[in-house]
Amino acid sequence: MELIKDVDSIRKLFPALDQKVNNKSLVYFDNGATAQKPLSVIELTDKMNSGVNGNIHRAVHELSARTTELYEGAREDIRKFINAKEREEIIFTPGTTASINLVANSFCQEFLKRGDAVIVTEAEHHSNIVPWQMACERIGAELRVLPVDNNGEWMMEKLAGILDDKVKIISVAHISNVLGIVNPVKELINAAHKKGVPVMIDGAQGVVHCKVDVQDLDCDFYAFSGHKLYGPTGIGILYGKREFLDRMPPWLGGGDMVGTVSFKKTTYADLPLKFEAGTPNFIGAAALGEAVRFVRSIDGDFLKTHEDELVNYLTNSLSSINGVKVFGTSANKISLFSFTVEGVHPTDLAMLLDKMGVALRSGLMCSEPLMTKFGVTGMLRASLAMYNTVSESEYFIDSLKRALKMLS
Repeated sequence: MELIKDVDSIRKLFPALDQKVNNKSLVYFDNGATAQKPLSVIELTDKMNSGVNGNIHRAVHELSARTTELYEGAREDIRKFINAKEREEIIFTPGTTASINLVANSFCQEFLKRGDAVIVTEAEHHSNIVPWQMACERIGAELRVLPVDNNGEWMMEKLAGILDDKVKIISVAHISNVLGIVNPVKELINAAHKKGVPVMIDGAQGVVHCKVDVQDLDCDFYAFSGHKLYGPTGIGILYGKREFLDRMPPWLGGGDMVGTVSFKKTTYADLPLKFEAGTPNFIGAAALGEAVRFVRSIDGDFLKTHEDELVNYLTNSLSSINGVKVFGTSANKISLFSFTVEGVHPTDLAMLLDKMGVALRSGLMCSEPLMTKFGVTGMLRASLAMYNTVSESEYFIDSLKRALKMLS
């Protein structure tokens, strides 16, 4: 298969990009929240909704067999995509948040006790804070926080002071959804493993912008969502090492996660079904598999060069505008920029830019503790994907300057 190596060819595969918003050509810069879908994902979803639709694992008829094949085929494609050792280590969930909650419930039920501790960082998404808080409150454990510096980078020198024998798991983001900084996860994993502590990675942004190899990272859990990876909403992945998944109790009970059921005793299915109770989102899972196949059809060297060009342009352009403060500057950064403008409310600016056809995110970014650290009540975020262009970035900068003049 010949790999795609140019942005124009990529854009032709995304019909959502060819539309107007407020009579302006859409410039979609909110990919950190959700990405658009390529034709192959749309077509497979339509095909399954209109015909290849039978409940998986439950029947011998043709539609069930074909749907099951698509579902389990997607599991294998995703295993290869992140280089998991075994297909049984790939669990389908509703998304990153559900994956983290699964681990926070099942892992902590088995491994966490009163007086133990969990570590997160100061720059986490709420989805990687609240589930651990809830687990700690239930069990009587402590939530410890690795601080970040004024640029938002982990203060790794502080890790040794909070990583002791009471810590039973660390959960951190591969890439911050606010700062766009690629965090030193491998360094942290190595430090944690020296203490015998497993590490979970929130890969919602990481899997989109990095080549993820879970065996090379040696992480114990890795979670991501389909809708940020050009797939559908309502589907995601939890990767977990078998040694932990085998010991963790199920989180949800019901069909497909059972071995045998009686009123005296229920046994559970083997992995991965132990964690896939009920009728799963099999159409979403199959479409996520197709999204992964789409990503693998794009030349990786091209993607790296293209993203670097976008990062360099926006870094220089935003820094040249008076009053703009960008949070999270780093040499190891993806095409995601959160910023404030002195004297301007981010929502007002986002609304004006929307009138110009530019879609951005504004607000707390589901990272209120980080906003508190930086002393702001909200930011504006431009997050770009493989189909975004330098010309769109130029239009965004011009529109931002126009909007600021209107608000001055």
